[in-house]
Parts: sequence; C-alpha cells; structure tokens
Amino acid sequence: MSQQTKYSELAAEIRGAYAGTPIAPIRPRLAELDVDAAYTIQQENTVYWEKEGRRVIGSKIGLTSRAVQKQLGVDRPDFGVLFADMIVGEGEPVAAGRVLQPKIEAEVAFLLDRDIEVETPTVADVVRAIAYAMPALEIVGSRIANWDIGIVDTVADNASSGLFVLGGPVRRLDGLDLRAFQMQMTRKDGVVSTGTGAACLGNPLNALAWLAGELARRQRPLRAGDVVLSGALGPMVPVNPGDTFEATIAGLGSVSASFA
Repeated sequence: MSQQTKYSELAAEIRGAYAGTPIAPIRPRLAELDVDAAYTIQQENTVYWEKEGRRVIGSKIGLTSRAVQKQLGVDRPDFGVLFADMIVGEGEPVAAGRVLQPKIEAEVAFLLDRDIEVETPTVADVVRAIAYAMPALEIVGSRIANWDIGIVDTVADNASSGLFVLGGPVRRLDGLDLRAFQMQMTRKDGVVSTGTGAACLGNPLNALAWLAGELARRQRPLRAGDVVLSGALGPMVPVNPGDTFEATIAGLGSVSASFA
C-alpha cells in the first residue's frame, strides 16, 4: 500500500466518524509524530468537503497551552480549518449529537482585513492585518474514541474542531492589552474555567503570528476576511445536554452558548 493510499483511507475513516461513531486512534498507523502526514490527511478532507459545497472561512489554532503541549509530547501548536457551517449564533441551541464528545473553551477571535503572505511574520505584521478582535467560544469535538489523542490524531482530525460562537462587541486593537485579558467562563452561574491572554502562547497575537507563518509556508496563506480562533485562554470543559455557558473576557466582551 502506498503512503498516499494509506492517508486516503485514514481520511475516509475520520469523515465516516462524523456520522456518530468515533474511531480508534490513528497514530499507530503513522510514523511517530509524523505531523506532516497528519496535515496531509487533514487537507485531503478539507478538499473533499469543499467539493461537497462547504466554504472555508478561516482557521483555528490548538495546543496553545504549554501544559497541553507537554501532555501530548509536542513543542508546538497545531491548526485546523474553519468552515462557514461551523458558526453558531448566540441564543441558537446546539443540537445533541451535532459535535461528538463535545467540550468548550473560551478564546479571542480575530477578523482579518489584510492578507498575511510572509513566511516569517512578526507580531507587527499580524497587528496590521487584524480588523477586529472579539470573544469566542469554541465547541471542540473528537472523532477519536474517548479523546485518546496524540498530536497526529488531533491534527488529522482537523485539530479536533467542532463549532464556534462569536460574541461581542467587536473591537479594534487600539488600547487592548490582549496578554492581560482575564477570562471567566460559567455554567449555570458556577465558574468552570478561568484564564488569561498570556495562557495563549504568551499572547494571542503570538499564536496568530505562528499560524500565519505556518500557512504561508504551506502555500495556504491567511486572507482578508478570514476568521481566526487564536486558542484557549483556560481549560476546556466537558459539555452536557442542557448546559448553558457564558464567557466574559474583561476588557473585550462576552459570549454565550447553549445546548439542547
């Protein structure tokens, strides 16, 4: 079996899991920490879904927490693709089963109004490209059974993406200290997650610069109009049916999500 045939088979297995049954980890069938192979699988599914009519609108960054990187034995973040049908409006209940094994985390989202095509972008480059920042909730999910993931599992599985909610208000960066942001997420009035902007690679802008460079080197640069989820500000929390979450990022805004 050729490598490409194996990658295509693994991509098809991951797509099949969206029907509702998680699959076993795929890392035993890939070379150890072969992250490029995992991105090949992710890209194959991205192309497949685009042909099915889904529209790419941006990217998400994962593994921005040093603690989570250490847990998975990696020294870098990862990224996945955002499609238009992943956006959930505030007040729109998420149907049970829409995301497999859902968990939720609070993040800073960016909307770009310039392309970022340089392969070694600086924070200054990404600041110039950002139109707005806003609070967001990412509803992550895994097509891998029991969240038994390593780096190649989550990368191949589109960085364990699911859905996301954008909150408000949308703000220009002027006067915002993203590193100092304080985040608190509640579920039914109980605090379930807290964190800071510094938890996201030291600053969400650092995460965006990393992503922009990775995508430019892969000839898939960030474009004007893209939405970027920059990574969790605090621990992700398991979701149960009937839950309602609200995250407040002091100095930025708030965002909520509810589950049917």
